Amino acid sequence: MTQAQVPALGPCPDIETMRNFNLQKYLGQWYEAERYFALFEFAGKCVAANYTDAGDGRISIVNRQMSYLTGIRSMIEGEVRMTGRTEESKLSVKFPSLPVLVDAPYWVLGTDYENYSVVWSCSNFGLFSTRNAWILTRSRHPTLEIMEKAYSVVDKHGISRAYFIRTDHKNCPNTWH
Repeated sequence: MTQAQVPALGPCPDIETMRNFNLQKYLGQWYEAERYFALFEFAGKCVAANYTDAGDGRISIVNRQMSYLTGIRSMIEGEVRMTGRTEESKLSVKFPSLPVLVDAPYWVLGTDYENYSVVWSCSNFGLFSTRNAWILTRSRHPTLEIMEKAYSVVDKHGISRAYFIRTDHKNCPNTWH
């Protein structure tokens, strides 16, 4: 989950992140329920991310997906770090194996830690910005009630639902090698 892919005229909007964020409670497995279009996830299904405490204040992330065109499984490892105050949910993600070493914004706008998380990323490029959003869930197949809670966070922050694409989780591998 690195570069945002939905272009917009003007700078990134001023979006407030979640208060009293607890990174330790956020750790563990998350499944991507919906996302904005992102080139790096093109034809991706079964998208999941696992966050673990790597020690020394470092959080590691492993993103996995499978191509619905070829069936090939892929994974990428990265590092998550806090960029704001400790109680803020402003994080950044870096994937050292990518050709461009960029710290991508990863802002948690809302989560209950047990069911859903709404993540926002925006980068400024002069007269325009690129934006991305994800709805992550602890379950591969979240209930409508859980999705409604995530949508309420999306709506509260004025984020357009028009760009969301549902992630396919049919026939996903139970284990990854």
